[in-house]
Formats: sequence, structure tokens, C-alpha cells
Amino acid sequence: MRTSVRMLTVGAAAGLLLGCVSGPAASKGADGADRSRVLVFSKTAGFRHDSIPEGIAAVRELGATGGFAVDATEDAGAFTARNLARYDAVVFLSTTGDVLDTTQQSAFERYIKRGGGYVGIHAAADTEYDWAFYGGLAGAYFQSHPAIQPATVTVEDRSHPATSGLPRSWERTDEWYNYRSDPRDRAHVLASLDESSYTGGTMNGDHPIAWCQEYRGGRAFYTGGGHTKESYAEPAFRQHLLGGIRYAIGAAQADCRPENGYRPLFDGTTESLSAWKQAGPGSFSLSDDGTLTSHGGLGMLWYAGSEFGSYSLKLDWRVAGDDNSGVFVGFPESEDPWSAVDNGYEIQIDATDVPDRTTGAVYSFQSADLKKRDRALNPPGEWNTYEIRVEGERLRVWLNGVKINDFTNTDPVRSLRDGHIGLQNHGADDQVSFRDVRIKELPTKGD
Repeated sequence: MRTSVRMLTVGAAAGLLLGCVSGPAASKGADGADRSRVLVFSKTAGFRHDSIPEGIAAVRELGATGGFAVDATEDAGAFTARNLARYDAVVFLSTTGDVLDTTQQSAFERYIKRGGGYVGIHAAADTEYDWAFYGGLAGAYFQSHPAIQPATVTVEDRSHPATSGLPRSWERTDEWYNYRSDPRDRAHVLASLDESSYTGGTMNGDHPIAWCQEYRGGRAFYTGGGHTKESYAEPAFRQHLLGGIRYAIGAAQADCRPENGYRPLFDGTTESLSAWKQAGPGSFSLSDDGTLTSHGGLGMLWYAGSEFGSYSLKLDWRVAGDDNSGVFVGFPESEDPWSAVDNGYEIQIDATDVPDRTTGAVYSFQSADLKKRDRALNPPGEWNTYEIRVEGERLRVWLNGVKINDFTNTDPVRSLRDGHIGLQNHGADDQVSFRDVRIKELPTKGD
């Protein structure tokens, strides 16, 4: 079955929230279905950005088309347990300085710990320097910035809803923050600045500018963009914000664990396909945006550059509808795709088959945890991320950061200790897309 992500319906944005609203109030769409609700908070106790009205208007418009209601306030009195419980996420829109007192801070901490969402935009990083919980939630504090100027943003994660629609190199103009620390070890970096493309960067070449994380029970997304009024009229930046909000409210799933130490096996370029070979019928096509899409089959695109024995393999995939494919591991070199079927293991991509042959299953050997799988799975048309971790004869599978399968090989004919990896092109009616196949080799361990 497909994922049970909350259905979003289109409706008008809510009116201005002037203060704390007493009592929970369910938000309903035109069809009577519950909608998500977002609070935009833009109080400033320091510099005030003149783009705040445009930011509020943009989030309202995104809510009207994206199916979530939007309230806006600059009243810190809205930060009570009762009122915050009305919201799926709180957007800190270019807040500055100390904007909440200790009681309000405690209410917000409890809100996050109970699963609330946070979205930080631009000067949200210039906020609450003496509140350690907030600093961890935002991911990094502002340090300085050069003049507004064009720069190249390198999109590192192209499956997260905030960045999946962006080009690998995103050219735009904004006020580019330098941060007091690098969030890469604590959060999952979605995009970074190419410091050679502009002047004034101070982060020594590793300059994250957008990131996400699961933090103390809640979800957090931050983007350093959004200083200028013009930002909120840019279609690409608006989609970036929409994806971040959808992640924060739980309408889209993503792997937001920190990711370090991986090297690319396929990075979206023709050159990176030189170590891959096609076995059997069918093929894969490479689009201009670096996406591989399967055609025909039943065949296999496999990595011939080396075998792997102890590793974490990550890749992003998307199905258009009821499509079939799989990721194969632990098979010997062969020009026959059936060799991988007979000697390796397939982690299935297809959410409509029987349990041991559906998404996240070790095909025909072990089903995924279907409840966890369904909660973690994005629907057709949206990107998903697998982590397939092999250590000895143990194979574990994470879907969008959630562990959904833990399998141990006991078949004496097969072994996970050494072998190739491959992507299946299943048949003429199955079109499955892949992006950014990367691997981190792990220390060899005993079973």
C-alpha cells in the first residue's frame, strides 16, 4: 500500500493572529478535511528586515496553494503550550535578538520535543544567542555578511523537498550570511555556497547555507536566503521555502541525518557513468538535470569499478506511478542480470506488491516493517532516499532516515561480504528514476 501521509487540501490562508488564541481550533479545508497550520513569527529586537511583509505574504500564498493554513504574529504571547499545539510548524521569519522570555522559551521547547516543526528563514540565525536549545534547533548562529551580491549555491541534496527541484548549481542574489560554526556535523546540509563565486565568505570553503535535522523530537529546516524583498517573488526560492515547510509540518519525508564521508558512484554526470555497465535488455537515460531513468528490461545497470564488502550505500529514487525496480547488492561480476537475482539480494522499489516483494523488502526473503515504511514513504512523483548498510552478512535498510528492515543472510550459496551493486530496469512499463548514488566504505566487522 502507499504511504499514509496526511492529505493536503487547498484553502484560503487564515487571518492575522494578533495574540495568543485560547483553545485549540481545527483548521478545515473546503471539503471539511483537516489541514495543517503554520504560525509565522517575525518579532525583531535588533535589525529589522524590510522584506518581512513580503515574506509573510509569500508564506500565505504558498499555504493557499500548498494546502496549509497560515497565521502570522509578532506577539511573543502566542508562545504558550495551548496555542502552539494548534500548529504543525512555526516559521521564524528574519527574527532578530531576544524575542521570547524564559516562560515562552520553555513552551516552545516542549512544543518541539512533542514533535513540532521549525522553519528558520535568514535572520532566524541572528536570534536568541543565549538560548542553547534554540541555537541547536536553528543549527548555527549568524556571524557576519558581505554586501548583497550574486553567488553560486551548490545543491548537495537533490531529494529533499526543499531542494529536489533546484539545479545542481543555483545562481541567485542575496545577502549571504557567514555563521559562527559549521552545522555539517550536527545537521544534514542541503545546499552550500561556492565561496569562489562571490566575495566576503569566511567559512574556508565549507559554507552550508540551507540544512535540515531532526532535533529533540521535532523537525527543523533552515535557509540562509530571504534577505531581499525580491527573494520572495523568485519561483525557485518560493519552491525552496515550500519544500522546507512541507518537511517541517510532516507532509513530506526526507533523510535529515548528518551525512559525511560519502564519495559519489554516480553524481549526475556522463563521466561518472564510465564505471557502470548495462547487463541484459533495456537501458537508462540521463537527463540534463542529472537524473537516470529506466527504460525497458529486464536488465541491470551495475557498478563494475569495484566490489564492496562493508559499506553504507545511499541513493535517491522516484517512481512515476505503479512502477517496479530494485537495488541489487552482493552479486558477482556478470553480463547476465539474472546472476544478480540468483546470487545477490534485491532491495525492492514497488509499494503495491505482497509484503516480501514491496518497497523496502529484501525481495522474497524478508518484508520491511510496513507501518514504519508507510509512514516514511513519499508518494509517486516525489523523491525518496535509501540507505543500504552492509556489514558482514547483515543488511539494513533506511527509507528517508527511518530504519525499515534488518536482515541477516544465512544462505550458504550467497554472501554479502563481497560483491557488486546495481540498479534494475524492470520492464517496458516501469519507469524509475535515480539520482546521486554514493557510498561510504566501513570498517570490516565480524557478524
